[in-house]
Amino acid sequence: MLHRRLALIDMGTNTFHLLIVELPEVGRTQPRTLLRTKVGVRLGEGGISAGRITEAAYERALHAVAGFREEMELHQVTDVRATATSAMRVAQNGPELVKDIFEQSGIQVEIIAGDREAELICAGVRQAVPLGAEHHLIMDIGGGSVEFIIANADTIFWKQSFEIGAQRLLDQFFPDPSGVITAEAVAWEKEYLASKLAPLTAALAEFRPVSLVGASGSFDSLADMQLGRLRAEAELPPSTELDLESFRRSYAQLLLLPHEERKALPGILPMRADMLVVACVLIDYVLELTGITRIRTSAYALKEGLLAEML
Repeated sequence: MLHRRLALIDMGTNTFHLLIVELPEVGRTQPRTLLRTKVGVRLGEGGISAGRITEAAYERALHAVAGFREEMELHQVTDVRATATSAMRVAQNGPELVKDIFEQSGIQVEIIAGDREAELICAGVRQAVPLGAEHHLIMDIGGGSVEFIIANADTIFWKQSFEIGAQRLLDQFFPDPSGVITAEAVAWEKEYLASKLAPLTAALAEFRPVSLVGASGSFDSLADMQLGRLRAEAELPPSTELDLESFRRSYAQLLLLPHEERKALPGILPMRADMLVVACVLIDYVLELTGITRIRTSAYALKEGLLAEML
């Protein structure tokens, strides 16, 4: 008997993720994970702020999808769901890339809106972190956009996607990532965030979340730094408690070091070394805004949300 095997692909601005699961048979409740992997594609590098995917990034995307296609064949996948977010959402050549991906791999990519992205992230986080009845602030820092959701275990009270992802912040406030980010640049970024995130400030005052839950990406990196080693995608537990002091230590280190030394920090994925700096400025801003002291990470995000919805 052939099992139904599902591939879930999340094409982000920085990273393309692939999750392959075997769907449960009658009587079993949980799907079986066969593969969880990711590829750093940096789709937004060099072009996202101008609304275009560069030629090099376009090629990296096609190459990553070809690799995913091979894995899918190897695992005898029967169904595929692929979504793309901020970079393809805003790039004028995003639809062209979707067309090329389909022609070369047969994978049909759905470009989703920011609101839908936030919804799926929340559904994914709920699989990893027991939220209970209290209000929590869920945050997903992508390369192109950042999603904020205020939710508990069964209700989303407020959600919004902002096109202020780490690659955009890097382009704007840290044009020379080979060096140390200046105190002025940090202050400018925080001023910019204050102007962009007024709707979040209002929602926080209304719903008063008790903790911060950071989904994948930068938060996984901060958890790796806390541990002092880089973990493979398959090694990540669904959720990790991120100590506030550990975050402050990592943030201080990232601010003080030039690129080459940042890259060498234990637990850092070299591709994330610069984006993590501007992401930490954003996390620090949110912590100042809320007074929250408890941070948890969720290794589950959009693709797990898609899976939860399908089941």
